Amino acid sequence: MHLLDRYLDRVDYRSYEDFREHCRIRVPARFNFAYDVVDEYARLCPDKRALVWCDDADDERDFSFGEMKEWSDRTANVLRACGVGRGTPVMLILKGRYEFWFFLLALHKLGAVAIPATHMLTAKDLVYRIERADIEVTVTAADPVLMDALDEAHAACPVHRTRIVVGGEREGWTGFEQAVAAAPADFAPPPPGQMAENRDTSLLYFTSGTTGFPKMVKHDYAYPLAHILTAKYWQNVQDDGLHYTVADTGWAKAVWGKIYGQWLAGSAVFVYDYERFIARNVLAKATRHGVTTFCAPPTVFRFLVKEDLSRYDFGRLAYTVTAGEPLNGEVYKQWLDQTGLRLMEGYGQTESVVAVATWPWLEPKPGSMGRPSPGYDLALMDPASARLLGPGEEGEIVLRTAEALPPGIFGGYHRDEELTASVWHDGWYHTGDIACMDRDGYLWFVGRVDDVIKSSGYRIGPFEVESALMQHPAVLECAVTGVPDPERHQIVKASIVLAPGYRPSTRLMHELQQHVKTITAPYKYPRVVTFVESLPKTISGKIRRTEIRESDWA
Repeated sequence: MHLLDRYLDRVDYRSYEDFREHCRIRVPARFNFAYDVVDEYARLCPDKRALVWCDDADDERDFSFGEMKEWSDRTANVLRACGVGRGTPVMLILKGRYEFWFFLLALHKLGAVAIPATHMLTAKDLVYRIERADIEVTVTAADPVLMDALDEAHAACPVHRTRIVVGGEREGWTGFEQAVAAAPADFAPPPPGQMAENRDTSLLYFTSGTTGFPKMVKHDYAYPLAHILTAKYWQNVQDDGLHYTVADTGWAKAVWGKIYGQWLAGSAVFVYDYERFIARNVLAKATRHGVTTFCAPPTVFRFLVKEDLSRYDFGRLAYTVTAGEPLNGEVYKQWLDQTGLRLMEGYGQTESVVAVATWPWLEPKPGSMGRPSPGYDLALMDPASARLLGPGEEGEIVLRTAEALPPGIFGGYHRDEELTASVWHDGWYHTGDIACMDRDGYLWFVGRVDDVIKSSGYRIGPFEVESALMQHPAVLECAVTGVPDPERHQIVKASIVLAPGYRPSTRLMHELQQHVKTITAPYKYPRVVTFVESLPKTISGKIRRTEIRESDWA
């Protein structure tokens, strides 16, 4: 069984047009995912599968919704004993450990604020987050390097009072295993006056932006319902299926693909807690456990199609989707040829749920994000003149918010009204992403507003040039930026990390330039090619093109 009927007037649709016009999510006056979804499944069908977990050591755990309720109740009692209540900010740094789900649900039950974070944070990063969000409690996996960094941050931040470690012990820390074993099994929900309301902040994400310090994106307690669009209608998860999204719990993609929409639609979620990504291991684990729907960024699919896919049984896998960057047409073709499955692309931000997607009723166009979600009144706008643009014109993706808010839209940037106002004004939310729309209504990503290169009157998006370069076997990674030029204003520059077995040379540079000319419009080819050992990146792995630009323009 699933719970979608409680929150949708209709679950099934005949066409994209029918879906776009009639799909509306009903939001109750007070909604709490932990009580209204997880505990409700535990009441109605306690043995229904919720989560399938495994790791590199071949440890495996399956959890039913009845068990999820029990563990989240015990964990809520542990947190309550630590002084956590409505509005308390708690940071979770748990990688792929299954305890992440216990803690996230427990924080929802208490009405607290969950702040998922990556395990790659340094002491300086932790201090910044603790001070900006007044984080009082942090829960981490037992990682000596991470725990040392948190000890240093803890000493520097008086507001931070409690450290909880999962899977280990340390003096001055609360050991989760001992605490949860001693915690009462019965959890008493907060009294009505202390229960979280829909408008309260439930999630706070520090986005790892490519410019400046991380922004704090806040989402409210009704936000999980909007991921019905993400899971049921883009990822196409099925009741009693098993969905796998490749994502660490520290990133927003985890709540896109590892809990909210999937459980609302009745699908269990699959978690592979690996130390490092190895394509053949991911394929082996996913197929052995019978994953039915799968979501990963194009980068992951580029590694997967290099494997001998005939060695794996894809008999249970029914649907695959991708997002995060434009999909290379060759990767799409190889995946389709070897698995028989299309890759359905999508687009969204930490600030939203899926805003654009290749929905099940649409024919995919490799490299296109697809068409807008229900409730997302989307347009393309000229950043300079604020003029709305038509098919074939490149402009910033903006969302109309004057009449109604799109489902799952964020509540602004925490404690930064100026930044919020800079992207959300005059009835529009400005995504900062440039795209164009074809005559069929499909959107094609071009680049970030600051990344678009203006050369001799042409507007050149870096992703198209990067995609062309990535098709050459010599290119492992690349970043395309604009460098100043007295005649053309800017010219295209490619910073390239070579694949093993290749060495920098003038001959290779000319070969790559000619390669781009044959793949895309000749005027887009990189007139400057630099071979580098590595590219500057954010903690989340996004390439910092701004750092390359600043160096060149200086």
